[in-house]
Amino acid sequence: MAGKFQGVDYYDVDSLLSEEERMIRDTVRTWVDDEVLPIIAEAYIARRFPIELKSGMAELGMLGANLPEAYGCAGLNHVAYGLIMQELERGDSGIRSFASVQGALVMYPIFTFGSEEQKREYLPQLARGELVGCFGLTEPDFGSNPGGMLTTAKRSGNGWALNGTKMWITNGSLADVAIIWAKTGDVADTGSIRGFIVPTSTPGFTARDQHGKLSLLASDTSEIALSDVCVPAEAVLPESRGLKSPLMCLTQARYGIAWGAVGAAMACFDEAARYAKERVMFDGPLGGKQIQQVRLAEMLTSITQGQLLALQLGRLKDRGVVRPQQVSLAKRANVNMACNIAREARRLLGANGILVEYQSMRHMCNLESVYTYEGTHDIHSLILGEDITGIAAY
Repeated sequence: MAGKFQGVDYYDVDSLLSEEERMIRDTVRTWVDDEVLPIIAEAYIARRFPIELKSGMAELGMLGANLPEAYGCAGLNHVAYGLIMQELERGDSGIRSFASVQGALVMYPIFTFGSEEQKREYLPQLARGELVGCFGLTEPDFGSNPGGMLTTAKRSGNGWALNGTKMWITNGSLADVAIIWAKTGDVADTGSIRGFIVPTSTPGFTARDQHGKLSLLASDTSEIALSDVCVPAEAVLPESRGLKSPLMCLTQARYGIAWGAVGAAMACFDEAARYAKERVMFDGPLGGKQIQQVRLAEMLTSITQGQLLALQLGRLKDRGVVRPQQVSLAKRANVNMACNIAREARRLLGANGILVEYQSMRHMCNLESVYTYEGTHDIHSLILGEDITGIAAY
């Protein structure tokens, strides 16, 4: 579709942002328009992650953007970080996933649970994109129940030997380093879960691409196998303790998703609105028909609600008072919203909507994965249900 993206801001949300936050958003918006959108359709069809975008992300400080400058990161507030995720996912969910995993699931656990030596060694390299990381928690039989993991870490000489399998690992085949979660005690003991920094070149570590995906085609998704992967004692994240540690990482990732989904929805709405005004049907623009106007009104209403929800979540996070359940609500609501908008935009585009030159079906397919990962929609419903009633229904 012709024309640069001008944004979707019916309630003047821009007025609620600081000048710095707007500048960061606009910088990433321009980068997405100039660098991502011209190549993402080809990458999607070719089923490849466009690794050539990594250097641009690093140069603009998008990797671990909300971590401290002392470790080579941008030191941005959480709202600015959210706006970056919004714009990246406006390009493609796979692009946002790459940055989200690198920052929230690799750099964040090193920063939060790592030793000072680990932080100094890894964070600057990850921020510069010199290293790519992945996060190994989910297993073939344990997705929504990560505490059931079977991956183990046993003492071996002066270090640890890791054995197990991890599934649905974003960046897995690209990664230079993996954050692997394993049980150091009995497999029934979730309190024994620890995090390990594992170079992917370690003997016994293998990653293979996940074949047969119908979603997130421009993203690297892998299965990891660990067969007597021996790491030194200093590979363990010393402050990681129990299931709470990886769940804290997932909360960081879910926060970014709550913003990212808004970006995908904005892309679909913008495309649908342009198409409705330009496409002639029955001697008049498609946008002059009542059904399409109702579609567009519903889309705009939902996006506006999602923008305000994400912004308030970010402000709570910047104040240090956000609760994981509030992140669950935003992830659940905004991804569901984006799924609905992508579907309706695809329908408004008619037969053209299935072509890769249009964005909406690509976003629609991607968002089905986002709906499921980092906690399924239903799991987040149960998290909220428990918070409301005090009764766990898992």
